[in-house]
Amino acid sequence: MHKFQSGEVLQRQKERLKQMYPVGTRIELNALCNDERDMPPGLRGTVVGMDDQPALLMHWDNGRTLSLFPYEDSFRKLTPEEIANEQTEQRQEVSGINLT
Repeated sequence: MHKFQSGEVLQRQKERLKQMYPVGTRIELNALCNDERDMPPGLRGTVVGMDDQPALLMHWDNGRTLSLFPYEDSFRKLTPEEIANEQTEQRQEVSGINLT
């Protein structure tokens, strides 16, 4: 019976995380639970899925695909305003490339 409850608890955690961080959610890293090269605070990335641990599968803006452990790593969701600013900056970069 205990194993069933553990599996049930894990399933509830996964469902809650999927609601909090659906695919496409933009994340900003504060700190990882372990030392990883090229993963500085402030690095941003996009949630691309979730595994069974549960860990958030990520595509980071620096090209890395290191997963986040929601109960061990420190991070935050970007606000809608921050996402809008990112999109504006990306459009300006693309426009700048087209003008040269």
